[in-house]
Amino acid sequence: MQLSNSTNLFDYEILIRRYDMADNYASYCPQLGLMIKGSEHEEVENAMKAKIMEHIESLKTQTTDSQ
Repeated sequence: MQLSNSTNLFDYEILIRRYDMADNYASYCPQLGLMIKGSEHEEVENAMKAKIMEHIESLKTQTTDSQ
């Protein structure tokens, strides 16, 4: 799987699902192929947003370093 190389935050999706008929949540970002599990909706959403921002920042750093 190839990771997205977009630095536009709006090019990334966050899909959140509740599972096990309980307070278990999972967020998934298809563009990163990453899943995060947790016990609260906001927890997994915020964790995924942070991972996306880390990815974007690393792309920006790579672009700056290669110039």
